[in-house]
Amino acid sequence: MLIKTILNSIEKFKSFIYDQCRFEWIAGEKALVIELLARKNSKGRCGQCNQRCPTYDIQPKRLYQYVPLWNIDVYFRYAPRRVQCKDHGVHVERVPWSEGKERLTKSYQLFLSTWAKRLSWRETAQIFRTSWESVYRSIEWVVKHGLAHRCWEDVEQIGVDEIAVFKGHRYLTCVYQLDKGCRRLLWCGKDRKAKTLLRFFHEFGKERCAHLRFVCSDMWPAYLKVIKKKCVNALNILDRFHISKKLNEAVDEVRREEVKTLKASGEENILAHGRWLLLKKPANLTQKQTSKLSTLLKINLLSIKAYLMKEDFQRFWSYKSQAWADKFLEDWAERTMQSNLAPMKRIAKMLRSHKPIILNWFRAKGALSSGPVEGLNNKAKLTMRKAYGFKTLKCLQTALYHQLGKLEEPPGTHRFC
Repeated sequence: MLIKTILNSIEKFKSFIYDQCRFEWIAGEKALVIELLARKNSKGRCGQCNQRCPTYDIQPKRLYQYVPLWNIDVYFRYAPRRVQCKDHGVHVERVPWSEGKERLTKSYQLFLSTWAKRLSWRETAQIFRTSWESVYRSIEWVVKHGLAHRCWEDVEQIGVDEIAVFKGHRYLTCVYQLDKGCRRLLWCGKDRKAKTLLRFFHEFGKERCAHLRFVCSDMWPAYLKVIKKKCVNALNILDRFHISKKLNEAVDEVRREEVKTLKASGEENILAHGRWLLLKKPANLTQKQTSKLSTLLKINLLSIKAYLMKEDFQRFWSYKSQAWADKFLEDWAERTMQSNLAPMKRIAKMLRSHKPIILNWFRAKGALSSGPVEGLNNKAKLTMRKAYGFKTLKCLQTALYHQLGKLEEPPGTHRFC
């Protein structure tokens, strides 16, 4: 079977024909070069308005890289025409296999972007003997098409969180769709300010905001303020993950201070290697850790007191009634405020100040949690490692949309699965 027959089967371009196919040496490598010709009496299309226009002149031949064949580089060679458009003047014609001045064919860009979801960008470039920049441009083209055609209808549950990027406390605000059957990245923007989240809701639209039922977020004041203003019909949920995280941080702070006190007084550091004993769930402790924790529980330590407070609060999530959960929260906060543990007191004050939003967890009846948000955050961090080599925020956003956005791909003659 001739190569031209295969190409006509999978990559047939209207008004163009395949001519000669031969091996040539390009950049020191043996490559397959396929000549493309415009059909006789055909007119080129304006690069601006896509209208057929008469030919003005013909440019020198150019090479467009195509999908490799049996590890052999493949190129299309074509001499583009310049056309005389009535509205836009003289422009290079639009060709169906490439976009603008790009020297990679659309099929090859789609091919590279598909493999870049499975491999790191550098590995993709090395395996297919191209550059990191070519892989990035391919992904950028696919993402640009996907963002222009993405659908935001029927979104009822969203999660808002931030991830640390680059160095120097720089953050990226991420908004995820959390509906069952469709969990994806909807939007990401620079910083974790109120203005950042407002930009998302401005793009999302008032009607879609009114359609939201649940919004999952952490306790960052800027997010809470914007969500309260924009999502008037939705329940803002602070679930147990973020609260448990804050409790663990408080317990660990008490432990660190007590370790410093023991060292300063010259006493034996009985809390050595005890960090995870106090932070892990009792059910997840090993037999050795359980034995050591039992020993520590018999000693009058501030760390143990904080640990018992933390474990006692876990009963809060077992309540079925919102009213009884409210009463337990108040009782626990009152007992904690009577202690001499400043970190735990801060937690009690925080829980009281956010009590209405925390109790939304019971109104939602556990329908939504931040588990999917944290899972998507982990995937985002993995994506950042796979795409290492980026230096700009725009490149990072492109990588995240490509991996987590579930965007529609540009139309092609076949899929590269």
